[in-house]
Amino acid sequence: MIDILDPKPGERILDLGCGTGELTQAIADRAGASGVVGLDADPNMVAAARASFRDITFLHADGSSFTLEKPVDAIFSNAALHWVTKAEEAVISMSRVLKPGGRLIVEFGGKGNVDRIVQAAEDVLGPLSTNVWYFPSIGEYCSLLEKHGFEVSSAILFDRPTVLQGEEGIKNWYRMFGSALLQSAREEDMERILDALEEKLKPHLYDGEKWTADYRRIRIVARMTNNFQQGNE
Repeated sequence: MIDILDPKPGERILDLGCGTGELTQAIADRAGASGVVGLDADPNMVAAARASFRDITFLHADGSSFTLEKPVDAIFSNAALHWVTKAEEAVISMSRVLKPGGRLIVEFGGKGNVDRIVQAAEDVLGPLSTNVWYFPSIGEYCSLLEKHGFEVSSAILFDRPTVLQGEEGIKNWYRMFGSALLQSAREEDMERILDALEEKLKPHLYDGEKWTADYRRIRIVARMTNNFQQGNE
């Protein structure tokens, strides 16, 4: 992803959904820390990033409604935009901070991501009342980008099976990432429910030695067109 971004010294680059800042630092190593900004909606993540990488600016803001003091030459985002369910608002925010001709390089959960994991939770606990994540198709997301001034040069949707560490890999996944899937469960029933989810997914995601999550990713490379002004589409 960073090779695709190809950061140049002196460029101003936004790492959108920076988490604890490791990739932000990797970008800064190539572009220079003074021009790199990390942004995340989780205040704890931002605090950890600030503590670890003191030469980089980290901002706490919502990915669907952020602004920057200065426009950027590029926006980079890895494994973050599927958490932003207000997708069009996020695209509008990105278009407003990206310079004309600026680059957009994003990768996040695409259509079909963790389908088995979600279906297992719905089989055990019932349908979800709200959308937990945003997993679009290529056509869906590229249409949003084009609507708001981006020209898409590359878009792919691909399977990326991901090994989960430990014998309780799938249970730990639900604990760490899937709390919204379990929101209807009572705390005293949690272990029983996790056991049921594990048994339901074993035929599909466990090979006898390790758990593998059924991840799918969408990766898009685009540029901001020179003649677009947000609000005048």
